[in-house]
Amino acid sequence: MSLRLRLLLILAPLFVLGLVVADVATYTSLQPFLVSRIDQQILAGHQGVEFALEQVFGGRPRGPGPGDFGSLPQNTYARLTLADGTVISGHPFAFNQEGTTGKPTLPSTLQPGTADHPNFLTVPGTGGVDHYRVYVDASPDGGTLVVAVPLDDVDSTLRHLVLLEAGVTGGVTVILVVLTWLVVRRGLRPLERMGATARSIVAETDLSRRVAPSTDRTEVGRLGLALNTMLSQLEAAFAERAGNEQRLRHFISDASHELRTPLTSMQGYAELIQRNPDMEREDMLLAMRRMEEETLRMGILVDDLLLLARLDQGRPLEQSPVDLDALVRDACADARVADPQRSIAAQVRAPLVVTGDAMRLRQVLGNIVRNALVHTPAGTPIEVELRPEGGRAVIEVVDHGRGIPAGHAQRIFERFHRAEPGRSGDRGGSGLGLSIAAAVVAAHGGSIAVHDTPGGGATFRIELPLRAGAPAPATPPGPVLSADSQQNPRAV
Repeated sequence: MSLRLRLLLILAPLFVLGLVVADVATYTSLQPFLVSRIDQQILAGHQGVEFALEQVFGGRPRGPGPGDFGSLPQNTYARLTLADGTVISGHPFAFNQEGTTGKPTLPSTLQPGTADHPNFLTVPGTGGVDHYRVYVDASPDGGTLVVAVPLDDVDSTLRHLVLLEAGVTGGVTVILVVLTWLVVRRGLRPLERMGATARSIVAETDLSRRVAPSTDRTEVGRLGLALNTMLSQLEAAFAERAGNEQRLRHFISDASHELRTPLTSMQGYAELIQRNPDMEREDMLLAMRRMEEETLRMGILVDDLLLLARLDQGRPLEQSPVDLDALVRDACADARVADPQRSIAAQVRAPLVVTGDAMRLRQVLGNIVRNALVHTPAGTPIEVELRPEGGRAVIEVVDHGRGIPAGHAQRIFERFHRAEPGRSGDRGGSGLGLSIAAAVVAAHGGSIAVHDTPGGGATFRIELPLRAGAPAPATPPGPVLSADSQQNPRAV
């Protein structure tokens, strides 16, 4: 059942019920009002009726005048019972005539009322009169006076009211049902447009479209806002999924390429040994050494991929105090050993401690420093700086080489991405070093970025939250500790 029909089935009975209640209230309030008017007429004219009946009893008939019994209607029945039981009855407007239109059906006993509480009752009638309003009073001589006024006018008025109310209720019901249908249809039209738009979006898979209206002034508009927000989130989620799928395809392709190179080399050496079982010892040792090197290379690549997979799964790292001062000193010392001809300086403005995995953070700093060694010309100086900044520990690795090629700065931390696609993997590694660095730093609640060094080169900036509860030292005006590779590889 449609919402429009349900609303109509709910509202229409409520309208009809309201009209019926109004009709019943009108009928029940008008009926006692009309009867009370009759009671007032009887009270105003009953003394004239009593006087007229006594005139008949005394043998002095006279025609009744308007002042004798007020404004009592035609066919009013009157009966006077004297103290001795004599009953005088007649019609006040035709006192000496027989054959009145009808008489009330009176109960066997009648009790007169008092001046404060007159005795009124409604009884059935005869002779074409349905009901009589009966007034019972005591006469001065100890008898009983009964005045019965026909309720034909009251009944006629009430019947006319019932017919009028039935007609008005029916007409108003029809009009209200039609108007309700039109109003509900107009009110639900925006929902129908929303439904049509939603079906079109699903059919065409076009999440860029939006529904209307979308405003916070109406309930339907707020629904439109909610749907548009949902569509925006779905669009972003699908775009992110498409991007992830694209990156996953690139990742699988690059990983396959990286694994295929050592596998191809190992397969070649294995086939060489198989075809030449009697080769020279030196050649055999060379083939075995090369196979071992390729095996180690594959193992490192697989370990890197496993580390990235664990970080993607959100597995917790070791949480312990890490002295960044020691990490910076060790990274610079390792770099000096790898390239003794370079000037590699460590600038520590303050000893800082963070909470995290010391081995992984050491790997991060080592990857970035090695990246600077590989991608800068021989002899290019490198500086590694540690300082506090805004409640965080900042490490910057600054080189003065060629810098990051245009368009690669945003993708430098993607997996298997190389700013120089044509360079050999033997020289530059697997392309996962910076990806691992970014993933480890993110797992520690930090951030990593790269920007150009003034005068040429690249600067990698790492930010890590300081250890909880440890006060952040103020930044001194200049470097506190420094070292140069030409003087002492381990001095800081």
